[in-house]
Amino acid sequence: MKTNAKCRCWSWGGRPDRARRPMGIQWSHRDCSLLSLPETEGRRRRGSDPGDDDSLDGRQEDIARFPYVEFTGRDSITCPTCQGTGRIPLGQVNELVALIPYSDQRLQPQRTKLYVVLSVVLCLLASSLVTFFVFPRSVLIEDDGIRTVTVRFDRNNSKVLINMTSTLNISNSNFFTALVDSVSCQVLYMKTVIGTQQLDNVITIQPLSQRQMNFTVSMEISGSLSYVYAFCTMASIKVHNIVVFMQTSVKTSYMVRMGQNTLEAYRYIDCGANYTVHGAAGPWLH
Repeated sequence: MKTNAKCRCWSWGGRPDRARRPMGIQWSHRDCSLLSLPETEGRRRRGSDPGDDDSLDGRQEDIARFPYVEFTGRDSITCPTCQGTGRIPLGQVNELVALIPYSDQRLQPQRTKLYVVLSVVLCLLASSLVTFFVFPRSVLIEDDGIRTVTVRFDRNNSKVLINMTSTLNISNSNFFTALVDSVSCQVLYMKTVIGTQQLDNVITIQPLSQRQMNFTVSMEISGSLSYVYAFCTMASIKVHNIVVFMQTSVKTSYMVRMGQNTLEAYRYIDCGANYTVHGAAGPWLH
């Protein structure tokens, strides 16, 4: 038995059973006639044959193979994108733009401000740490005085020969190694140079450490200063102190920076006897 039934068909750019209505576009509709498939008496009963289910699946597959057909009417327009075919050309996949509502959650990413603030804070912290550890600081040089004095006399030439050992305290407050490139010293008596010393590639100072450095200057007092010999050998005087002026220059290098420290001091020396200041420490350089 066959029956005719009336239905309302809607279509837009796809299969009729899965059509979606895009924003601002009116659906096309018209009346159509559907011819119902014949029903057998066995399907009306619950105890139908198992072969009926296979027939139903086969009919659904046949329906799925039907080509897409767009039913247009007076109040409808053809989709400008797919031109009524229900499919988008492959050449336009990278050209078409999908429209989404402004209130869509994808347009409102969460914690964006938090991520930006954390990134800025981490960058500032990293730059501060790098600046703190890499920024060069000065190497501090301090004169720690005289350690030993050795006096000898040349009675034939009326000369006073003195070896004076001094100590320098060197402090490196950097987070990298510092090198003492050179130490130069000049000793004057009454504006006359009586001794000099020059040392190169002296010692290396480890980061955040301090070292002592001892160096010896040989002095000779003679010539126009021969009266000093008479003063130093005078037996009636117990203390034979003379004053010398000492200039010391220390050159250091660390990373790409060079530094120079100049120390000046007056020293009292007993030229009548040898003496040693106890407690001296550090490398001895001659």
